[in-house]
Amino acid sequence: MNEVGKLLIEFQKDEITQSLLYERIAKSLKDENKKILENMALDERDHYERLKKYTGRDVFPQKYKLLKFFLLWKVFGLTFVIKLMEKGEERAREGYRKILSYIPEINKIFHDEEKHEKELTNMIDEKRLKYVSSMILGVSDAIVELTGAVAGLTFAFQNSELVGAAGMITGIAASLSMSVSEYLSQKSELEEGKSPISAAVYTGFAYIIAVFFLVIPFFIFEKVFLALGLSLLNALLIIALFCFFVSVVKEEAFKRNFFEMALLSFSVAGVSFVIGALARKFLGIEI
Repeated sequence: MNEVGKLLIEFQKDEITQSLLYERIAKSLKDENKKILENMALDERDHYERLKKYTGRDVFPQKYKLLKFFLLWKVFGLTFVIKLMEKGEERAREGYRKILSYIPEINKIFHDEEKHEKELTNMIDEKRLKYVSSMILGVSDAIVELTGAVAGLTFAFQNSELVGAAGMITGIAASLSMSVSEYLSQKSELEEGKSPISAAVYTGFAYIIAVFFLVIPFFIFEKVFLALGLSLLNALLIIALFCFFVSVVKEEAFKRNFFEMALLSFSVAGVSFVIGALARKFLGIEI
């Protein structure tokens, strides 16, 4: 099979996969976006049949891709998945551009992919995106403050349950404080379409989720330094996951945000660890 034939097979797999994905997401919607996705699913199915005339083969959908998008949709929501779909449609257009000169009928598919990208862009709920900044505030503050707190408490107390309890209490109190601060901040700014109460809820929820994953190792493992290591590993995973979310939704650079947030968090943790060691030594803390 020549290079064009291989490309057509890959496009065929992408088209049937996209068709099933749009169908599955459309079933969960009840607004005008439902009909848009249903029509897009039909277009993708039509593209599959057009390509089949040239390849003479039936191909199976990419199950791993369907599962990946389904899980991402459930975890991060429709806006996040739409952004990823938009990137997929853009890549599809670039791919079809390469073979326009070989198969004139591909021109119809090419223009459909352009239309799909625009439709996906119009589907994005900008109001929801406005709360991303509140989530960033909640997660970043939780990571920076709690990694520092548990690191300092670990060396000062050297008792897993005590560090876990102190970290949880500190985290809950801090999440409530952050929520109130975000509410007052948004109320004073009065940004159009953004509810101060919703902003406070997003901030507090993001904060408390981060707190849970940071302190849970101390309630599971008795060895306090093992628990600290796992807590810091959780912090790194949270940072990576959240930076990935932000990089897709806000179209920002993943690496820069990840390394910046990780460096700040672990620098604070290191300083706090030293402070905890000094406190244990000079204050004579023995627990």
